[in-house]
Amino acid sequence: MDNQHEEQTQLNIELSEEIAEGTYANLAIITHSNAEFVVDFVNVMPGLPKARVKSRIILTPQHAKRFMKALVDNIKKYESVHGPIQDQEPVSLPMNFGGPTAQA
Repeated sequence: MDNQHEEQTQLNIELSEEIAEGTYANLAIITHSNAEFVVDFVNVMPGLPKARVKSRIILTPQHAKRFMKALVDNIKKYESVHGPIQDQEPVSLPMNFGGPTAQA
C-alpha cells in the first residue's frame, strides 16, 4: 500500500478552562502495583505538618514508561536552551502508602 494515500487519523484534544489553569505541585509520590502506576501530586507548604493531594493520575505500566521517556526528552530539550536544572536536596518525608514508593 502506498504510504502517501493512507489516511492520517487526527486526535482532537479538548482543554477546559478549569483544567487549563493547572494545579501547582512541588512533590510527586509514586506507587505501583503489577497493573498500574499511581502518581499523586502534592503541594507541600513550608512549616505546615499536613499536605493534600492535589491530583492523582493512574497509568498503565506501558503508559508510565512512555510518559517517562517523554519527560526525559522534554527535560533534555529544556536544558539545551536554559542550561542544566540543578538538583536539590532530597525531600525526606516519612510517608508510606502501603506499596513501593518513590519521590520525585
